Amino acid sequence: MLNLTVFQVYQVFLVLCLPICAWVVWSDLKTMKIPNKSVLALIAVFVVAGLIIMPLEAWLWRWLNFAVVLAIGFVLNAVANVGAGDAKFAAAASLFITTAHAGLMMPLLAAFLLAAFAAHRIFRAIPAVVNATPDWVSWKRKDFPMGLALVGAFVTYLCFRAIPPFEAWVQGTLASMRM
Repeated sequence: MLNLTVFQVYQVFLVLCLPICAWVVWSDLKTMKIPNKSVLALIAVFVVAGLIIMPLEAWLWRWLNFAVVLAIGFVLNAVANVGAGDAKFAAAASLFITTAHAGLMMPLLAAFLLAAFAAHRIFRAIPAVVNATPDWVSWKRKDFPMGLALVGAFVTYLCFRAIPPFEAWVQGTLASMRM
């Protein structure tokens, strides 16, 4: 394990995860599917980089996050029509999130679900956008590419952890909301 600060650990994770997240968003918008290879790539980043840059005990405990989120995702897939790819991506992303921040992730995900849904519906109503991407399945389907919201929340969390001024701003905002 390298002797890195929390900010440095998350800076590494942010750089390594961004291309995978871009792939997930593009794929979900285009095909309404999150490829298993992208989920495995995200897990591989955590396995390889995490073992090198995180304390072993913290790295091991994150696998509990993975198991819990995967189990919840599979239940939601069965009863609430949440996509299997969405469930698997959420589980893989949970490896990077400390359990202490679960309370931050829930409202963050809720905000991104609302914003991503609204943005997707607005953009699919603009003919120039649809004409520029005519083969995107998400423009034609009733359901929503939730990978867009999952990635938005995940990348925002990584930025929150990787960029000290952003973390300070978020914590100050949350503190002022608690009154």
